[in-house]
Amino acid sequence: RSELVSRFVAGAGLPCTHLHVPTPRRYKRPGLPRATEQRNAGLAWLRQRHQHLPPPQPGVLFFADDDNTYSLELFQEMRTTRKVSVWPVGLVGGRRYERPVVENGKVVGWYTGWRADRPFAIDMAGFAVSLQVILSHPKAVFKRRGSQPGMQESDFLKQITTVEELEPKANNCTKVLVWHTRTEKVNLANEPKYHLDTVSIEV
Repeated sequence: RSELVSRFVAGAGLPCTHLHVPTPRRYKRPGLPRATEQRNAGLAWLRQRHQHLPPPQPGVLFFADDDNTYSLELFQEMRTTRKVSVWPVGLVGGRRYERPVVENGKVVGWYTGWRADRPFAIDMAGFAVSLQVILSHPKAVFKRRGSQPGMQESDFLKQITTVEELEPKANNCTKVLVWHTRTEKVNLANEPKYHLDTVSIEV
């Protein structure tokens, strides 16, 4: 765990548990799924914390990421998740947005720029799960073995729900409230190598 993150969450004033799980070196290769161990550590922590508490236990799980940008409205939308809710994600899959296609309040397909044949053609930022669903499916995890890059969302959601059960949010999946803006390598070409600033600034 880092002091930088610890200070950040302390300053946010929100109750928080700061977990840290390293990714094994053998999985740090291009083309392999990322953040698998970290998401599974979060799932294990939730289950351990709540396994002996009486139901119902309200709560919604969302896998936020450091390279996404969020409208606060998204978090209001997901509050009413009964099982698994879904919505569009902007700037993903080589398109301006991807989204579940909704007819009569039900998801019937996917507007996507990549692998439309996926069971759940959705980005990690495009769904939330009720805590009750997580607790009632104790073996549902993100898989390393047998999971292809870009398929972790589908592989996980297949363990806990069906397309027919999905709950469309964001005005029947017509409103983008989260964007995959990415974390790019910064350009520091003009950063001096010598005669650095005399003040230490945290960036």
